[in-house]
Amino acid sequence: MTAHVQTSRVSETQERTVSVWQDRVRIRVLSKGRGPALVFFHGPWGLTWDPFLDELAQSFSVLAPAHPGTTPDAHDDIYHLDGLWDLVLCYDELLEALGIRDAAFVGHSFGGMVACELAAAYPDRARRLALIAPLGFWRDPDRIINWMLLEPGELRRQIFRDPECDAARRMFPRSDEQDSSATAARVRMVWAMGTTGKFIWPIPDKGLKKRIHRVKAPTLLVWGKEDRLVPPVYADEFVGRLSDARVQTVADTGHAPHLEQPATVARTVREFLSQ
Repeated sequence: MTAHVQTSRVSETQERTVSVWQDRVRIRVLSKGRGPALVFFHGPWGLTWDPFLDELAQSFSVLAPAHPGTTPDAHDDIYHLDGLWDLVLCYDELLEALGIRDAAFVGHSFGGMVACELAAAYPDRARRLALIAPLGFWRDPDRIINWMLLEPGELRRQIFRDPECDAARRMFPRSDEQDSSATAARVRMVWAMGTTGKFIWPIPDKGLKKRIHRVKAPTLLVWGKEDRLVPPVYADEFVGRLSDARVQTVADTGHAPHLEQPATVARTVREFLSQ
């Protein structure tokens, strides 16, 4: 595997591209901060460096990899991964290339599931886990909404408790036929949903319940009290299967509490990870 193929500096955020999986999968990694290592696994809508990560970077060396296939100029790399186990092994190779042996894992939604799967497959890699509305289980009475079937306006309303908040505006720029940047952002989001959806749909139950007992790391589950995509009741599924887990709900937020209230959620996560 080849690391540091490309390095640049953008507003104090370091960027590099790491090649893994016999150099067939190129992964962009953003990093910032100083202190203990923290790996952030983003959700289904792609990687962006947001205020939540800036908050965490005040106390940790934050590394945020882009899901395979979402790195610019490397979209076709996703076709080299055929299933969830390929994805987990690919991330293990990435962490090895980055020299990360013992780190805090933080993940949102799909990224929360990936973080949990990694911690189950390689228990010594994760020192602590902070999972924000993670996927991984399925309850017939409390079905998770398949966001890939929603049109952009409805998706925005389902992700955010307040669809007009700053985070929602950043994720869903105003539609303007003459605005090429807004069009490009929509294309990136749709592609990110496709590349992550490959590993979770038709339902996001890929057998985590058979493996989660292997997780040794103390775990914090953070859930928006008004999450309409992944109901907060799913926290019970994780708590009931993890040996050391606690739940923190965040009022007035939906499926992305770390985006709607970045300072509050970052403080909660930072305090837990620093214990």
